[in-house]
Amino acid sequence: MKIGTGGWVLRGMLGLGLLGLDACAMVGVSHVDTPDYVSQRRADVIVADRPSDRTVQSLNVVALTPDSCQREFAACTDTVARSAGLTDEQRLSALAELWLGRALKAERSRRGKAMDDATLDAFLQSARYAYAYLFYTARTPAERAFEWRQVQVTGFYNLAVQRAMSRFFLELPRLDPHWTQTTLAGWSVLRPHSDVRLADGTRVPAELIPAANLRFDGLRNVYRRDGFGSDFVAVAPAGTADAAVPWREPDYVPVTGALVFDGSTLAQLLATRQVSVLVRDPYHDDTVAVGGRAVPLGANFTAPYGVWLARSGFARQSIRSLLGREGGLKTPRVLLMQPYDPDRLTVVMLHGLASSPEAWINVANEVMGDEELRRHYQVWEVYYPTNLPVAVNLASIRKALDATLQHYDPSGQARASRDMVLIGHSMGGVIARLLVSSSGDRLWGVIPARANLSAKKRQRLQQRLAPYLQFSPMPQVTRAVFLAAPHRGTPYARHRLARWLGELIRLPVAVLKEMADIADLLKSDDAGGGPPLRVSNSIDNLGDSDPFIVAAADLPIAPQVRYHSIIGVYRSKGALRDSNDGLVPYSSAHLAGADSELVIPSWHSVQETPAAILELRRILRLQLAALKKVD
Repeated sequence: MKIGTGGWVLRGMLGLGLLGLDACAMVGVSHVDTPDYVSQRRADVIVADRPSDRTVQSLNVVALTPDSCQREFAACTDTVARSAGLTDEQRLSALAELWLGRALKAERSRRGKAMDDATLDAFLQSARYAYAYLFYTARTPAERAFEWRQVQVTGFYNLAVQRAMSRFFLELPRLDPHWTQTTLAGWSVLRPHSDVRLADGTRVPAELIPAANLRFDGLRNVYRRDGFGSDFVAVAPAGTADAAVPWREPDYVPVTGALVFDGSTLAQLLATRQVSVLVRDPYHDDTVAVGGRAVPLGANFTAPYGVWLARSGFARQSIRSLLGREGGLKTPRVLLMQPYDPDRLTVVMLHGLASSPEAWINVANEVMGDEELRRHYQVWEVYYPTNLPVAVNLASIRKALDATLQHYDPSGQARASRDMVLIGHSMGGVIARLLVSSSGDRLWGVIPARANLSAKKRQRLQQRLAPYLQFSPMPQVTRAVFLAAPHRGTPYARHRLARWLGELIRLPVAVLKEMADIADLLKSDDAGGGPPLRVSNSIDNLGDSDPFIVAAADLPIAPQVRYHSIIGVYRSKGALRDSNDGLVPYSSAHLAGADSELVIPSWHSVQETPAAILELRRILRLQLAALKKVD
């Protein structure tokens, strides 16, 4: 059958039409919801267990797929490394992700077993390629500041560093204490360069906990600083603290680790098998020098604090301390929340009755999490036995603080020893006020007078009582904050439940002996004697009719001290002066002459409210501003 010219034309048109239809079918379009778009864009080998779109694109350029790379990993990475069709940034970022994926897959397959050398090598390869991308390509990190790919690659680096350093740490016990270089998984690893100092100058921690794997209950916020390096909690060896001294350096400190690879050019870097370990204190270092540049140092400031609180056992110990039972605290301790820094101002926090440093869970975390406050302040928390009378605790806390300041700054010239801020809650607020007050001779009247005491007995009595009844303000303090503090006591200390609890309290033998000796001195020289001296415990001592509290209520605060009140009001329906926080009346917590007074709808634990924490942050900034004016 012959086909005419018109038939050929018709056939050709139909063919072209079919080709056109096939071409149109090659590309389709659909709409993606915003959450799905963001999820797909941000997905990578860490969060989705599959390579990111950018890495898949790079593989497509060189005719590879994620599946083919899984089957023939060596051939895949060799092709990516050598292909001229990829830029350095595409090549290095893809290799960093591919090696990290291989390491994570190997890690999962071992199901909790110790990391083997092949897995360690994969993590180090990933870290090296990520390091090369960040610092050895044509563009600087600053020029890629708005690119998500750089965020991803930084994440690859930080995770690879975390895993590699965890393996390095496990190797430490096998090494000579004076080692400078060792070989692991075919890599030459240099001894860490570190400025981290644990309690009592310890350099090698007992534990190194990756901070990224920690989650905390009870802390409202986790404060991090985004940047270069992997975040850890370094834990000091147990039993390093000297029981004879009142201060305690932190056993849990933040650490940021980084790996630096040898080489001054990209080619040298990709050929090297030598790596240096950097270990940095993020309180001391905001940046770290790598690749010839100063880059922001990552950090997690909350993690060490959270681990410390979780392991402290404060809740049980504080109750044992209140009741005077075995295992309770006997003398005050000054707990440093970070290694001592002579150039940071000091904030001292004092908890209340039946409490512990846990009273400041969110307060201290918010202060340490605030970048401006963190740069200028360090936090000390005073932990003391709350069964003792206020006067006894006042004397012992003052002694502990003086000893701590003398230990760290014998000359008293450091910034940390000047313009200190006291923050006290409840009974801790009463003690804080007395730490900045002058007693003069106004408290001697709380001791019942005895007739016919000899001059010698009077002198000895005055010497024994002077530490409790005669004191002057701490000269280092220039600002104080009192939260829910019963400066004039509270009637609730006389209620049946409080009296019942007070009867359960046992005072330490040393205190009872001290009071017994004072009682003997109070006896008249004649045969008549006098009424016995009653020793109040802390609950009795906080009553609104207690002689010491009544006499100390209006002691003058040092003129150089600016002070503030934060007061809770619980279910108030009447006048403010008649309100209370459930335990402390407003009239007892109020202080005339305060620079500021903030009343917050709250139960007695007002220090934990967001409003109180905001006010504390405002006051600490106010202190900084006032000091700048003086300077």
